[in-house]
Amino acid sequence: MPDKSDKHGPKTDDELDRETRGMVSGGHPTHAEEFKEPEPFSNDYPADPTAPTGAVPEGSPPGMSAQDVEGRSALARMLSGVRYPARPNELIRHAAEAGAPDEAVEQLQNLPRRAYENVADVAEELGYGREERRY
Repeated sequence: MPDKSDKHGPKTDDELDRETRGMVSGGHPTHAEEFKEPEPFSNDYPADPTAPTGAVPEGSPPGMSAQDVEGRSALARMLSGVRYPARPNELIRHAAEAGAPDEAVEQLQNLPRRAYENVADVAEELGYGREERRY
């Protein structure tokens, strides 16, 4: 009795082998959809581990200090829920209603009278650093 454990006959097996031979030995990705390919490795950032300590502060994007990151984060929490573009009086009212510290409200009162597009725009006007590039 012949072995019936295979799912295809010899003719179908030969056809499948011919169809997939180029994919198996081609040396290139076999996925038709690009999104299925693995991401390439990038060694741009973090910086070279052999660089002197402190050359790139951990947790801080280029162009910002750790204090800038903390200050901007506190500002973003304080102004969460603000609808942008917003004027300084809207920012002050929102911060006061959120229970922001008095010194934070005073900083917002010193903002130039113009519309602000987002928290980063407000933070930059308050003197916090701005990222040099986005990840």
